Parts: sequence; structure tokens; C-alpha cells
Amino acid sequence: MIIEVYPSVDQPRSTESSRKRLLSGLAVGGFGLVVVCLGGWWFTAAVGILVHLGLLEFFRMAQFKGMRPATKTTLVACQLLLFSTQWAAVSGGLPGELSSAVLPLSGAAICAWLLLQPVTGSIADVAASIFGLFYLGFLPSHWLSLRNLTLVELAPGTSELCTSGLAITLSACLMIVCSDIGSWAFGRRWGRHPLSPISPGKTVEGALGGGLCAMAMGGICALVMGWPYFGLPGLILGALVALIAMVGDLTESMMKRDAGVKDSGDVLPGHGGILDRIDSYLFTPAVVYYVVALIQPLLVR
Repeated sequence: MIIEVYPSVDQPRSTESSRKRLLSGLAVGGFGLVVVCLGGWWFTAAVGILVHLGLLEFFRMAQFKGMRPATKTTLVACQLLLFSTQWAAVSGGLPGELSSAVLPLSGAAICAWLLLQPVTGSIADVAASIFGLFYLGFLPSHWLSLRNLTLVELAPGTSELCTSGLAITLSACLMIVCSDIGSWAFGRRWGRHPLSPISPGKTVEGALGGGLCAMAMGGICALVMGWPYFGLPGLILGALVALIAMVGDLTESMMKRDAGVKDSGDVLPGHGGILDRIDSYLFTPAVVYYVVALIQPLLVR
């Protein structure tokens, strides 16, 4: 009834929302491109900010379910994990061993904090805290490992600015972007069969379209980086990235559905919260890093 009475009011609001979504999306994308290219501690700081904001949103959803996670301890532990990962990459030796020790020590610290509370923590409190450490600490730290990767040689004549770590990191990001855009475009045009009740707007056709777009981008990136076998490793990596990105997206949707919230937050105009934007980027870097490390002998000419 309201839409019928005020048709001219709702349309500008919709247009304004779309404009805010586009502008904030471009701003975030531009910022991401700059910090990825800068690498080093600049990239670490940017990832650290996203991790901090994402954790606050995650713990907010956990608190909606009555959980009492070790918020401050986990926030500090995740930053230490990122710091030690970058330190290990630029220093080597002992810092690498220290980085490996941060995760189990952080888990012990989280449990100790919950034990010392006036009301002893529950299994749900421990689970939420440890998952937060894994979900927004351990997994995102692989973006730093991927950015510092120096195993793969690029084709002769490739720009020195395009180091292997930079090239692979940008390729992974582009594959995720293409997967998201492809899923939206194919789903809107041909979507007929729902993919999951967790996210009613997603369709099987959209998922397949996203996978094809990610594979195409993976093949292009592989050729640009000089990977052998006519870009076949890139096609396979693109399919894997699309699958893992979709799992990350649906995982965050599942948590929002359980917490009874539409968006994880309202940090980004038109996009919701930080988790709503980075959900596809959380599981992906670890998978890409270990796959590239395993097939590295095949990629070096």
C-alpha cells in the first residue's frame, strides 16, 4: 500500500542505495588493489583492520545466541597471528617457529580467560572463541603467506613489479570477483533451481556461471604468469576458488540466519557489514596457498 501511494519516494531511495553500493564497492576495491600492490606491513595492517572489524561482527552474532566468547583475548590473538606471520615471511628462522606457536598458545590463552571468569565459560563460549580465532585469524593470515610467496617463477619478460606473490594474490582476488559477478549475472538471467535454503537468492545456475567465470579468469591469469600446459592449472584453480568462495559465502549466511540478522553489520553503505563483503575471501587464501605450493614443481619451467 505504501509503495502504491508513494511511488516517487521509493524509487529515489532505491537509486540512492544502488549509488552508495557502487561507490563503496569501488572504494573498497581500489583500496584493496593499492594495499595488495604495496604488500609488506601495509598489507598486513590492512588485513589486520578487516580482521578486527570482522571479529567484532562475528562476536556480535555469537552474543545474539547467548554466547559469551573471549572477545578481547581473541582480538589480540588474531593480531599477533597476523604480525607473526608477516614477521616470519620477512625474517625467516626463529620468527617462523614463533608464528607456528601462536595458534596453539592463543587457544590455550582463550580457554584460560574463560576459566577465570566469575561464570565459567560453556562449550559454546569456547567453540565461538576458537572458531573466531580460526575463521578470522588463521585463515586470513594465509593472504600474507600468499602475498609473500616466492616459489613460482614467472615467464621471461614479465615486469619485475609482478612478483610471484603479487601475481598469485591478485589472481586469487580476481577469480573471487569473477565468481561473485558471474554467480549474480547467471543467476539473475537463468537462475531457476535454488542452491541452498540457507541463502534463497542463490541458484544452481548462478553457481555454475560463477564457476565458469572464475575458471576463465584463472586460465587468463595462468597464461599471463607463464604457467605451462596452456593455462590448465589456472582453470582448475579457478574452479576450486569458485567452490571455496561459495562455501565461505554460505557459511556466513548460515551464521547470520542462525543469529537472526539480515546483515552482519552496517559499516559499508549498501553492502552491510565487513563479513558480508569478505566472506568469500576467508577460506580461499589457505586453499590457494597450499595448492600452489603443492603443484609448484609443475609450474616452474
